[in-house]
Amino acid sequence: LFSQFGISRPVYDLAVSASEDLQKFRPSIDSIAEERQLGVLRAFHETRISESSFNFKSGYGYDDLGRDQIEEVYADAMQAESALVRIQFSSGTHVLATCLRGLLQRGDDVLIATGIPYDTILPTFGQLTLLSHDKKDETFKYSNSRQSLAASGVSVRAVDLNAAGRPDLARSEASLLPQTRMLYVQKSRGYSSRRALLSEEIGRLKALVARIAPDCIIMVDNCYGEFVERLEPTAYGADLIAGSLIKNPGAGIAPSGGYVCGRNDLIKEVAEAMTAVGVGAEIGPSLGFNRQILEGLYFAPQVVEASMAAAVFAALLFQKAGFKVAPLPEDERGDLVQTVEMENAGQLKAFCEAVQAAAPVDAHFTPIPSEMPGYDCDIIMASGSFVQGSSIELSADGPLRPPYTAFLQGGLNFWNARLGAILALERVVGL
Repeated sequence: LFSQFGISRPVYDLAVSASEDLQKFRPSIDSIAEERQLGVLRAFHETRISESSFNFKSGYGYDDLGRDQIEEVYADAMQAESALVRIQFSSGTHVLATCLRGLLQRGDDVLIATGIPYDTILPTFGQLTLLSHDKKDETFKYSNSRQSLAASGVSVRAVDLNAAGRPDLARSEASLLPQTRMLYVQKSRGYSSRRALLSEEIGRLKALVARIAPDCIIMVDNCYGEFVERLEPTAYGADLIAGSLIKNPGAGIAPSGGYVCGRNDLIKEVAEAMTAVGVGAEIGPSLGFNRQILEGLYFAPQVVEASMAAAVFAALLFQKAGFKVAPLPEDERGDLVQTVEMENAGQLKAFCEAVQAAAPVDAHFTPIPSEMPGYDCDIIMASGSFVQGSSIELSADGPLRPPYTAFLQGGLNFWNARLGAILALERVVGL
């Protein structure tokens, strides 16, 4: 069967060996998935989800029962006090930017505890000062927009990661100012070499801040991290977590949207930034997408389980072939992203072309590196998905700059994602 996809015998044999090694990691992956799946089911029961929850609402969206129930289910499943879940959010960056605009005002300070964040959110910050360990602090300007935080009078600073690539707790503590309104945390690695944070590590940041600046908000970019661990960052004290429905919690079923979960008072402020002061979460029709959003959440733990197993398989496979991978197969994971370091741009392109060729949609197309808004170099992206840009579906991407790292994630089912990794190795070693 694999010969039909152009898989050679040596690569196939490596895949068989990787599959055998994967079995020792499956019990842990399956145990987390079962616990989270039952937690979602309990949330459905507690909220009394019924067929009427799928009703269509248009216009203002007043009294959208299904939408309100979705937010109750999300709050429960994400171990939070309250939630805002809306189809009107178009991306994770859109959600994060709404949170930042809703919670910060002139004179406030934001301290980012995880170094320079993901490229697409940088223009929203506008300007950022990196507090470095071994050299002079450096300020970077990312946007001249009047809509940026910098233009609104909000200062943004980022604490550089320590030598181990982890948040520097001591430096973060020393960098808190009286006007620091928010400690911003990015759970996933983005396009950096550090590993994803665990929810428990975010809890340590919360404990540190609570001791020194109890009014400081801990906000977490939770993209790629949902349902990967037994507990979300909110269970460890994070005040807000936010993400996209076309990533983990949408399971490839939700067509668009985003979520924010956390403290009720903060959710209200974010809702007013999303719509208007005095209106908040009362408007915003679900437009008939309640069923897809709920069904996506229901399947999310199972789909994340498949993606996690595929990520560990890819790590095992490429490690056996001599490539540098992160996380290592045995590492504890805080998100579902697997990285493989290529030797050059040609290998990175071949990797992504193979993942595209293994996809169920648009497999006959070839991804081409190109400029993308928010990035400072060409990006290559492979995403043959049912939902445009969905990264819980099998996808791969990477910036065409050293160290030419391929970022592999997603897979609605394990077998398709496994094929994607095998075909990627075949194409890369065949150059």
